[in-house]
Amino acid sequence: MVSGQQSEGPAAAAARLTGFGTVSRGFSGALSEITLTDGHQHFDAVVKRGHAPGATRAEAAGLHWLAAADAVRIPQVHGADDTWLVLDRVTETSPSHAEEFGRNLARLHSAGAPAFGAPPPDGLADAWIGTAPMENSPGESWPEWYAEYRILPYVRMASEILDTAVFERACTRIPSIAGPTEPPARLHGDLWSGNVLWDADGAVLIDPAAHGGHRETDLAMLHLFGCPQLERIVAAYDEFAPLADGYRERIALHQLFPLLVHTVLFGRSYAGQATAAARSLG
Repeated sequence: MVSGQQSEGPAAAAARLTGFGTVSRGFSGALSEITLTDGHQHFDAVVKRGHAPGATRAEAAGLHWLAAADAVRIPQVHGADDTWLVLDRVTETSPSHAEEFGRNLARLHSAGAPAFGAPPPDGLADAWIGTAPMENSPGESWPEWYAEYRILPYVRMASEILDTAVFERACTRIPSIAGPTEPPARLHGDLWSGNVLWDADGAVLIDPAAHGGHRETDLAMLHLFGCPQLERIVAAYDEFAPLADGYRERIALHQLFPLLVHTVLFGRSYAGQATAAARSLG
């Protein structure tokens, strides 16, 4: 970290990272909305301060990786370092173009990843989902990788409020219920409805925990936390890139990851849902 950046404000950080001047600003906790100018035109930006050193740089790497697929719409990143991230502000409107989002999400997933657990280029192996740790360690077999890196670490973190045996049994079931083998998909990784913004041209994705994974995991997150026009999104996705038979029966399996993350972050209010999902696997 450059000396003085720790006490630097969002406007100064945005100016330093972009080289643009500040026209106006509005602060709100870890996020600030700032209008910047290059001397000829203005643009609205969001300046985000990371919760941990490196978190904003990791997020920027994820945004660049998702944008490189030329599929879903991603805010342009104007600058990032280990403390700050500056990107385009999305002017939100009512949800629209649901089918286009479904097809574009399928295109994103089909862009692929080198392995399950692969981080974005320039991303971090020790990353985050929200403020919870998330290890990006590559694996070849999705059932084993998912159990080792996306279920059991969070069970251990929340072991005081979870019956760990329930989740250990669930992990033994994954190979037999995971469905047909699929290649690693390029995942957003934290695709709950709050990270799907809608402007006049449709959906824009923010705040990724990007990594290589199973495409059904992104879709399961949309089902778990809800999303406007979800059935239209999924139908368009399925038409463009057909989902394997039994997709809906596997939703609970893929929801284990976000439910356990939320159990770690928010405690007992999610522990019951996580346990119920694990028991439903048989």
